[in-house]
Amino acid sequence: MACVKIIDYYIDVGINRVVNPDGTSRLAPDMDFNAVKTVAGFITPVPGVIGPMTVAMLLENTVSSYIEYGSN
Repeated sequence: MACVKIIDYYIDVGINRVVNPDGTSRLAPDMDFNAVKTVAGFITPVPGVIGPMTVAMLLENTVSSYIEYGSN
């Protein structure tokens, strides 16, 4: 991941399935934490990938934002 400008906030809530060299697979976050940490003002790494509480709060905040700002 190449970042060229300062990112104020980076919240990673996405995941990917990554195949290891031995053929096994694991879940990994979308962002390259080491690349982003040098340009991000604030960052939320995803240790062990996201959980159900993160998903619920993200959805709640998205709906609240739409109700307050997006319906105009």
